[in-house]
Amino acid sequence: MTFDRTIFIKKIEAQADWDVIVIGGGATGLGTAVDAASRGFKTLLLEQSDFAKGTSSRSTKLVHGGVRYLAQGDISLVYKALHERGLLRKNAPHLVKDQEFIIPCYSWLSKYKYLIGLKLYDLLAGQSGFKKSSFLSADKVMVAIPGLKRGKLIGGVSYSDGQFDDARLALNLAQTAAEYGGVLLNYMKVTGLTKKGQEINGVQVVDLETDKAYHLTASVVINATGVFVDDILKMDTPSGRPIVRPSQGAHIVLDKSFLLGESALMIPKTSDGRVLFAVPWHGKVLVGTTDTPLDQHSLEPRPLDKEIDFILNTAGNYLVKKPSRSDVLSVFAGLRPLAAPDKNTNSTKEISRSHKLIVSKSGLITITGGKWTTYRKMALDVIDKAIELGKLDHRQCLTANIKIHGYTREMQDGPLGLYGADAQGIQNLIHLEPELGQKLHPEHEYVKAEIVWMVRQEMARAIEDVLSRRMRLLFLDARATMELAPAVAVIMANELCKSEQWVNQQIAEFTDLAKQYLLQNE
Repeated sequence: MTFDRTIFIKKIEAQADWDVIVIGGGATGLGTAVDAASRGFKTLLLEQSDFAKGTSSRSTKLVHGGVRYLAQGDISLVYKALHERGLLRKNAPHLVKDQEFIIPCYSWLSKYKYLIGLKLYDLLAGQSGFKKSSFLSADKVMVAIPGLKRGKLIGGVSYSDGQFDDARLALNLAQTAAEYGGVLLNYMKVTGLTKKGQEINGVQVVDLETDKAYHLTASVVINATGVFVDDILKMDTPSGRPIVRPSQGAHIVLDKSFLLGESALMIPKTSDGRVLFAVPWHGKVLVGTTDTPLDQHSLEPRPLDKEIDFILNTAGNYLVKKPSRSDVLSVFAGLRPLAAPDKNTNSTKEISRSHKLIVSKSGLITITGGKWTTYRKMALDVIDKAIELGKLDHRQCLTANIKIHGYTREMQDGPLGLYGADAQGIQNLIHLEPELGQKLHPEHEYVKAEIVWMVRQEMARAIEDVLSRRMRLLFLDARATMELAPAVAVIMANELCKSEQWVNQQIAEFTDLAKQYLLQNE
């Protein structure tokens, strides 16, 4: 497999015309690239930053049908998502695992309500391989979640959903698309759309590393830029009405001692009607999320103080060890690209979680809404729409049975497990150069060989690419990443043939970024 930015740049310089150009390197865009490339279309994906820089690396790390949507009566959405959950577990077992969730019950009415609802969840899931829901006694709940306050607990309802690493799945999707001949480029910003007559036939793009501009043409251009879809639409129709209303979801990360056990806690109804999760993740506890309507978007959204306080206070109502701001190891927010409603509303419950396909008069295809779990179905719908419009030849979708890069059922224990089949490549590096087996930080298991691998095989171009999305440490322990940054920069500079000035600039830029993942009073 070729997954090398230098080689991909040479490809777009040698070939300007494509079947499909996908704008956006998040879950939907990458899924679309896999779908198009696997059908045999000449496929190019362009991402203005790094793959999954935005929303797609900032989720609650769940591959799920959406228990809250079931409570809202959206049976169709839940059914489709549960079907996709099963496919994702089948095709990426190195990344998706069965995670037990427990809903604590403090009344008999809640016990039966949640148990009946989750039996319907099981029924909709069919034979997907996930454990079925069941009622647990109070004693069993306390064994599973030792950090839970007992109080008037009468028991709990246990159910299973999928857990995954979102940014690593995004990267593996990019690698899968490349295996089918796709070309994928990070740090390539689309600056304009080009037309032949009234029809869009390509894009103007700038390589942000070299400032070199390119004009690339295609049979179809797909706008899969998440919360940024309106920016691309305005290149086509400057006066167009926005189609996305962003909603912010904030998360905090705590030490594992706050939850204990391997089960996740699901609080189905908080003080303002939200759902809150506390989930074991990479040896820490991820707690979230919020659902705050916003009027603006950015690549680095910041959690609001009221969101952080809400999460801490709600978690503190259920956990024996009540978390405070000083306990937070990292805090981050992501923006959900919800399809904008036809009326003005500040209630995200009134904004659809289903995805939406829009075809402009110019032929630009835009997809928005949806969620990580349904990325494959969204991609299928996009390419099928392009075929329906006559922009592509009719070819069947293959992605239901495509094994995602890294696929293996022989899982490796320890920190290299998430690499799946690629773990052997990292071990080979250590065998050739034993010093690459040295740990990068005394409190974390990452080794130098991983940095080398990420540059050579995973298209990492900056410290942030490594520590935020490939290693995930920025989301787990922001302070540790500031300590690691100099060592990472030196290794990367050696691999990328960069100067000492580049090293210093990278360290300074990353340190400023990492501070945003720490609470402001620290």
